[in-house]
Amino acid sequence: QVQLVESGGGLVQPGGSLRLSCAASRGIFSAYTMGWYRQAPGKQRERVATITIGSQTNYADSVKGRFTISRDDAENTVYLQMKSLKPEDTAVYFCNARCYWTGTTWNCLRSWGQGTQVTVSS
Repeated sequence: QVQLVESGGGLVQPGGSLRLSCAASRGIFSAYTMGWYRQAPGKQRERVATITIGSQTNYADSVKGRFTISRDDAENTVYLQMKSLKPEDTAVYFCNARCYWTGTTWNCLRSWGQGTQVTVSS
């Protein structure tokens, strides 16, 4: 059973920081590229950052220099450290594995969970 549990969201002021966590089952964590995605109200889900098994990272242009994705192999957990948060970062954040864009939607290893809400507001 694929298990991915997101946590760490909340309300933060512009310029603030948050760290999101995604706990994954060992079989998933060790076999696939992991990623963070987000969806704001009325917008399409977008990829925020990914990290491969070898810890190569990739970021959306909108978060480069502000967000850092990392992985803890011992804990089977992927993190997203977010700094200098902006109101436009407000969204529900999801983690998933082995995602690719079909041209119309994301195809991932598991269906999307509830995610964790990040709200950036003063």
